[in-house]
Amino acid sequence: MTVARTICLGFLVMIAIGTILLLLPVSTSDGTWNNFVTALFTATSAVCVTGLIVVDTGTHYSGLGEFFILLLIQVGGLGYMTATTFLLLLLGRRLGLRDRIAIQQSLDTAEMSGVVPLVRSIIAMTLVFELTGMFILLLIFTPDFGFNYSLWLSIFHSISAFNNAGFSLFANSLMGYAGSIPMNLAITFLVIFGGIGYQVIMEMYMWVRDRISRNSERVVFSLHFKIVTSTTLFLLILGAIAFFFTESQNPETLKNVGFLEHLLSAWFQSVITRTAGFNSIDIGQMTTASLFITIALMFIGASPGSTGGGIKTTTVRVLTSCTRSVLQGRNQVLCFERKIPPELILKAVAVVLSSIGIVVVATILLAISDPNIEFIELFFEVVSAFATVGLSTGITGNLSTLGQLVIIVTMYVGRVGMVMLMSAMIGDPKPSNIRYPEENLLVG
Repeated sequence: MTVARTICLGFLVMIAIGTILLLLPVSTSDGTWNNFVTALFTATSAVCVTGLIVVDTGTHYSGLGEFFILLLIQVGGLGYMTATTFLLLLLGRRLGLRDRIAIQQSLDTAEMSGVVPLVRSIIAMTLVFELTGMFILLLIFTPDFGFNYSLWLSIFHSISAFNNAGFSLFANSLMGYAGSIPMNLAITFLVIFGGIGYQVIMEMYMWVRDRISRNSERVVFSLHFKIVTSTTLFLLILGAIAFFFTESQNPETLKNVGFLEHLLSAWFQSVITRTAGFNSIDIGQMTTASLFITIALMFIGASPGSTGGGIKTTTVRVLTSCTRSVLQGRNQVLCFERKIPPELILKAVAVVLSSIGIVVVATILLAISDPNIEFIELFFEVVSAFATVGLSTGITGNLSTLGQLVIIVTMYVGRVGMVMLMSAMIGDPKPSNIRYPEENLLVG
């Protein structure tokens, strides 16, 4: 079995286990067997760290059911191979070459050496961020819910936020805290760091460490770091400005709130739309312009090596740099005075085109299965599922069984990635030494 097939099947196994656990009477609040499609949908959404739900998590599931969902989110956010490797290390098993190759591909790293220390540091970094978020949220929740329940709320929302899952135990997500500065900053802090990827966080850590220790050696940031941080910062600021103005005259969302809450909500939605399904305003009441802005930001998503989905910030940056090179008359693609290899450009094109194809097909199928729902709402739902975001205009629970199955498949494809899925179906690529003649054609 190829590495790609191992990873894709691993996610399917986790979804199957999660479905069985959520089917059990102990997982539901009323002690009855759960509906199969509901359990399958919730398990897929949790493993794929999406956050779309067909029932209210806080009322439909028992405490044990919520724990199962949180466990699926954690394993799904870390990734099948990372979680499996950590388990094997706990059991004292040595990793073979095939295991190391699988970890390398799942983490999208260039080096195969040192994968075991890499996995350990990823686990440690995850715990540090989630524990930090838990303590901050505990201070926010305790005055409203008391210490005991607030502890569970803080653990659940911290893990959900850092893994960019967007699951909430509140029926209205975080709309009740739209004007809370600590809540907005804590959740967006977790989502941003969960979405920029391990490599970027480690480079930040090494830079800070050298500044504190006054190390004379200068840290040279990688091209990956520069692209991810600059593109992420640009999208966050652009999104906040766009939401601030497009919703400013909407009486259902931000028109009648104070300036501070208006600003916080615009910032919160800009961060969340990148791939975490929390919301502090009613998504279903947003203007059409805001919905399209959200769709664009969701489709771009987070960064490689993170817990987020989408086509990724680096993919967008490579293609925009490619466009700029064409307009400038260059025959090579440059970014931060570095040449982008042709292989990466081809991969970026493949990712975007295949992603568009999946979104188009899923939207058509959803329009057939649920013709009574507005197109913009169906389109929004599909992009949210594919980019593993979890935002919804409120139609998820009203979809037909066939529509929910379409969303389930879309979430899975978005989590494993089209390139990985195609590799699993086709098999490992076979390099060819054949050179074909070159010929020009009209483009554009």
